[in-house]
Amino acid sequence: MNITELKNKLEETTAEPERIKILSDIKALSDKAEARIRNSSKDLSYAIREWSIEMIVQKYSENIESDENELFIPDYQRDYKWPQKTLSRFIESILIDFPIPYMYIADVNDPNDAELDGRIEIIDGSQRIRALYYFINNNICLSELKEIKELEGFYFKDLSAARRRRFTRETIRLVELKGAVDESTRRDLFERINSGSKNLEAMEVRHGGQDADTKFYKEVVIVCSESQLFKDLAPLSVKKKANMDHRELVLRFFAYLNNLVGYKGSVKPFLDEYLHTEGKVNDTGTISQHLKDFNQTMEFIHTHIPMGFRKTQTSKTTARARYEALAVGTSLALKENPTLVPATPLSSWITSDEFQEIVGSDSANNISQLKKRIEYVKNKLLVG
Repeated sequence: MNITELKNKLEETTAEPERIKILSDIKALSDKAEARIRNSSKDLSYAIREWSIEMIVQKYSENIESDENELFIPDYQRDYKWPQKTLSRFIESILIDFPIPYMYIADVNDPNDAELDGRIEIIDGSQRIRALYYFINNNICLSELKEIKELEGFYFKDLSAARRRRFTRETIRLVELKGAVDESTRRDLFERINSGSKNLEAMEVRHGGQDADTKFYKEVVIVCSESQLFKDLAPLSVKKKANMDHRELVLRFFAYLNNLVGYKGSVKPFLDEYLHTEGKVNDTGTISQHLKDFNQTMEFIHTHIPMGFRKTQTSKTTARARYEALAVGTSLALKENPTLVPATPLSSWITSDEFQEIVGSDSANNISQLKKRIEYVKNKLLVG
């Protein structure tokens, strides 16, 4: 019986002898847990190293062909996965002196294996080290930079000699585990480092980016996402709310409404680009039009579709494909006819198998599927 079960049992028990026994069991369990913590504590020693990029690349690259490089990637590490953009942003961060997270390495202490003993195993940082190696060896050029656009297309060799020297002298901090750190412990640390934090959702990343500091984001995306009517029409789970999905839905509404022709089949870069482009527009008239489009659409949905964007009246979440079809299709119809009254009763199609198939089909982000479901709603409202 775990501590939660014991506490629940304690709350339900009024007999004093039984309560004393339960309290005794709780104390015994607490003591047992403390003993396990003490016995399981790792006796690890470590040192903070500060190596130059030149040293890191040298230790990684020398004798790499024969798999005898001093700084090596173990077999449990991932293959190189970074796209060109990620490498470029990492290199740019170094160039503009942004802080770089610590890397984790281990001094392999294995007297029984002369070929491995004294080498340095990369526990966390293999993507960054390989990125440095590829860049310095002119295998990959910079692209999609955020700050220094002038470096687009640059290889390392295209930098000035002075900048190349300064770049290779830049230092990165590493945590080096020392002593009897066996392979099992190194693997365990790798897993904990890479599963101990949650990757940010796309909207969380946007919220922390420069495009969030614009009138469009602050006065349109945030304002619309915090509308109580919108939240009522588009309910979300606690998790999705925490991931800023209401803001994601608002951004999708405006991006598909105003730039559907620019959609190429990949949602994230499409939304990123729209947010970036729209963030440059600061005139009050455009902001007001955005708010008008959104509010008119929500009012229309509220008036004519009692269950909002839900699939059923009792649904507690909102499917994105259904939301996109209804929200964008309705807004497009209202743009053609601002005094729109549905051509046919909505009940004749909104609960139909045909509509459900359109909004629930596979490849929901496919260009033709997206346009098909939006046009379906627009035409049903205008023509019937």
